[in-house]
Formats: sequence, C-alpha cells, structure tokens
Amino acid sequence: MRILRGIPAAADSAVALTVGNFDGVHLGHQAMLAELMRSARQHGLPACVMTFEPHPREFFAPDQAPTRLTSLREKLELLAARGIDRVYVCRFNYEFAQISAQDFIERVLVRGLGVRWLLVGDDFRFGARRAGDFVTLKQAAPRLGFEVAGMESVTSDGERVSSTAVRTSLAAGDLSRAARLLGRAYSISGRVVRGDGLGRKLGFPTANVQMKHNRPPLTGIFAVEVAGIGEQAMPGVASLGVRPTVKRQGQPVLEAHLFDFEGELYGRHVRVDFLRKFRDEEKYADLATLTRQIALDVENAKAFFSCQDAKNAKEKLNGTADKRR
Repeated sequence: MRILRGIPAAADSAVALTVGNFDGVHLGHQAMLAELMRSARQHGLPACVMTFEPHPREFFAPDQAPTRLTSLREKLELLAARGIDRVYVCRFNYEFAQISAQDFIERVLVRGLGVRWLLVGDDFRFGARRAGDFVTLKQAAPRLGFEVAGMESVTSDGERVSSTAVRTSLAAGDLSRAARLLGRAYSISGRVVRGDGLGRKLGFPTANVQMKHNRPPLTGIFAVEVAGIGEQAMPGVASLGVRPTVKRQGQPVLEAHLFDFEGELYGRHVRVDFLRKFRDEEKYADLATLTRQIALDVENAKAFFSCQDAKNAKEKLNGTADKRR
C-alpha cells in the first residue's frame, strides 16, 4: 500500500476513492472499504482512501475532541489489511479548513486526486463550514466527469455502527460490545520502551508500550494477549491508566505483564489485544497493598485464560471480522 502525504497539484492517474477519518476502522468502515474495493476492481482503478491528520475536531477544539481509537500508524495498518492500494494523508490545518465545498471537489478531488468514482457515507460533509454534502457531489459529478455513490450506515444487532459507539463501549468496559462493532478485539499497538522498572521491583516485570496519544478510550486492568513477540500471541494482564498509587497527575501508561516470559522486549513493536476488563484502577495506601492486588489480578487473568471462556471470548471477539474477510 502506498502512503502519500498531502494532495498532489495534479493526479498521476484516475482513482476510485472514499474520504473519511476512519478512526477505528470499524464494521461500518470495513463495509465501505469492501464496496470501494469491489467498484475499483470493476472499473480497473486503484482503490484509494483520503484521510486526515489531525482529526478535524482535534484541530478545532483539541480539549473537546473525542479520544482516538487508533493512532495514524494503526489506522494505516488496518487499511492495508483491507487491501487498499493507496492512502492520501491530508494535513488538516486552517488553510485546508477554509477550502470551499466547490474548490474541494474541483481542486482536491478532481484535479489533485483524479477521482473517477467516489464513495461517501450518508453523513459525509465537507468544505468550509461543512457546506458540502452528498447532493453537492451529485450535482457536480456529471460536469466534472466522475461518479458518486452513497452508502447507508451499517448496523449490528440493531445498533448503528460508529466510532462514537465504540468509544462509549470501551469507556464502559464493555469489550464484547466494542468488539462486535469493530469486528475484532480492541487493540493498542506501540513500541516497548523503558519505564521506571517498578513492576520488576515488585516481582511482576512489565512491557511498557508507548502510546501516541495521552487520552486512551479505556482504562483499568485487563486480560490481554500480546502479539509481535513470537509466532503466537502471548497471554497476560495489563494495566492502562495513570497509576495513582505511584504517580501524581501522571500520564496514562500501558503496561503488560506476560505470564512465564523471560527475555528482552525493548524496541519491539507489539499489539495488545484487550479481552476482558477486571476492574478500574485504584489508589492504594502503599506498595505492599498494590503488590498484593497485582498478584490477585495475575491469578484472575490466569484463571480466565485457563478456562474455555477465554477461547470462546477470543473467537467471539474476532468471529465477525473473520466472516467479513
């Protein structure tokens, strides 16, 4: 998959295109990507995605913007897994926000990207003050020589699939519902970096996974599987939060303790799949109390993985995605 930063002054070829933030690449996004792939192959065009960095809401109101489900790298990996040929990462800034709807169509979509076939969602808006919509595109398409198609929202168990619904599920600790909407277990990936070594001192060494954003969509203590170390994902227990017992006003940290693992992980890029939430993080009176609770969390996680429920949970979390591949 080719990744291009910005919009070219002139396209080098015609493309089939869809536009959006694609945060989380959930089932609704996956349905759009599948339709894009189908039509692109039918028309003999490369399947392309245009996405934004940062998210427009992060640009306009960073303190009020929703938490991200995926970093840019994670999003690009998920798009590549769906077979996308090319992704245009457009830097969203003040200048871009001022582009009129008509200029967006003519200068960005037609001249810069060479759109020949365009797919957008039913809630797609574009241009300064979000003035453009599907009707605007339909009116411009015949004159500018491209086709435009719209896609209705995807539902799961009667619920509209959206990034907002996924965030709500994760914040509530409902990993099963989040997984139904995503079509896979929710995950965070990143490079293992050096921490303060507290876990090792307490007898539970952890892999400190670097996160690109300091507002994760979920917090607490979880049963997890960590991929990127061996041929198979390794079971463990993870803490995601600010560690109130040892830090004051700390930044969120993702730490995963792998069962019966010995080895060097620094520098590895891993993916942490969240399978079951056990509890919220708490502030304890001292490190001895914290250590006893960590030991209990480890035992709970081992019990989870030792029973058939763990296998069934993982199959349920990933089953929807497998069916759609």
